[in-house]
Amino acid sequence: MSEIETPTPQEAFELLLAGNQRFVAGTPEHPNQDATRRAEIAPGQQPFAVLFGCSDSRLAAEIIFDRGLGDLFVVRTAGHVAGGEVLGSVEYGVEVLNCPLVVVLGHDSCGAVGAACAAVENGATPGGYVGDVVERVTPSVLAARAAGRTEPDDILAEHVRRTVDQLLERSRYLAEKVAAGRTAVVGLRYRLADGTAQVVAARGLEAAVPAAVPAAS
Repeated sequence: MSEIETPTPQEAFELLLAGNQRFVAGTPEHPNQDATRRAEIAPGQQPFAVLFGCSDSRLAAEIIFDRGLGDLFVVRTAGHVAGGEVLGSVEYGVEVLNCPLVVVLGHDSCGAVGAACAAVENGATPGGYVGDVVERVTPSVLAARAAGRTEPDDILAEHVRRTVDQLLERSRYLAEKVAAGRTAVVGLRYRLADGTAQVVAARGLEAAVPAAVPAAS
């Protein structure tokens, strides 16, 4: 992309998922990872997506989406819990860097989600600030169970959806950008074993999700 070219939300979404499909197929192109790209973006950045994901070491965004330097503005916390710093970082990516896409990325076997499930079952919450993370995930566990969805994948999907909604509810600026069609917010569920990223929530996309990446039930 040139310095003046900004993709639409749909184009940015398809660009991201195309990279994931290459990663899953074992045919990555490793774009924008050379010395030329490093020098090109030194004066300033123009990422095409904000990626807000879990801090899990198995969830390296540029690898699983086959992207490179300057492509993604990445924000990560354990369990992708969203506090003020996260909201400010996401707004920076959208407002200042003009990113047309925000992605919430959750994954199976998430320690924070598992700990929240355990806390609901036995009332034991970890100490310190880890307990704060677990408390922030617990409402998603309770909501999923209240709806009769108790499988780990269903609980994760609920947490991703609630995070997407939380970003839009708490950030008026982001909500306005989505309403104006200038930004989309998408929630993805990543499977560690096969590397696929499945859509569980989408707000503001101008077209249907590509059939090659089916939405999760």
